[in-house]
Amino acid sequence: MSWIDRVRKALPFQDKRDTPDNLWTKCPSCTEMLFTKEYEENLSVCPRCEHHGRIGADTRLGQLLDPGFKVLDNPKVKEDPLKFRDQKKYPDRLKAARAANPHPDALTNAAGSIDGHKVVLGVQDFAFMGGSMGMAVGAAFVAGAERAIKDKCAYVICTAAGGARMQEGILSLMQMPKATVAISRLKRAGLPYVVVLTDPTTGGVTASYAMLGDVHIAEPGCLIGFAGQRVIQDTIREKLPEGFQRAEYLHEHGMVDMVVHRRDLKATLASVLDYLGAAKAA
Repeated sequence: MSWIDRVRKALPFQDKRDTPDNLWTKCPSCTEMLFTKEYEENLSVCPRCEHHGRIGADTRLGQLLDPGFKVLDNPKVKEDPLKFRDQKKYPDRLKAARAANPHPDALTNAAGSIDGHKVVLGVQDFAFMGGSMGMAVGAAFVAGAERAIKDKCAYVICTAAGGARMQEGILSLMQMPKATVAISRLKRAGLPYVVVLTDPTTGGVTASYAMLGDVHIAEPGCLIGFAGQRVIQDTIREKLPEGFQRAEYLHEHGMVDMVVHRRDLKATLASVLDYLGAAKAA
């Protein structure tokens, strides 16, 4: 028996096959290898460079809402209305996305409270087909706004999307005015509508409900825009400034009200809701 075999036998080394694949997480910004448990305990924010990682709907709901919140059912919509097919059939893409995610589509609503302020909170999950806006997302947004009107409370939305869902064509674009009408109903009812912009928020989502809030809060470093930077550069034939379409640049130029670290987001939302006169939970 060689010395290395004796050492391996004497010490509690784990076989590589028994080591979990998710033990380490690589920061996409600074490439630092992070212990996954510590990374998640830090709210999925890199402790070295402060990069805010993307998180799922359930994680976001748990971070922002007080205990005891209720996830709301989304309205049923017609699936594959255009019988769309690219490399795969659209129903097959939906089936794969639902198998990999805990919710039936990209937008999930929950009724609860934020530090005692009664709210309906909607969260888009980029992991579900890039958070793309289709009929299901539009219907869920309207349902969230209507629930807020019924409960006489604020509607808070956390956006994360690559834009409209191409598999639904013009029907996905129709969700933009549909969401805009729902927001106008909230405003007529005198209820706060607050937007939390997370990475990334782009396309038709930015062009509609993501930029119609009473207050816009963004997470540090998140991408916010309509068209991609390369498309804009090729169109105007000019080099874009450093940090263009990032949260800090948009805050500096007045499109975002504040940039807030994830650890401070819940407290900031509570302060904003208090300022806007949001109802307290019973």
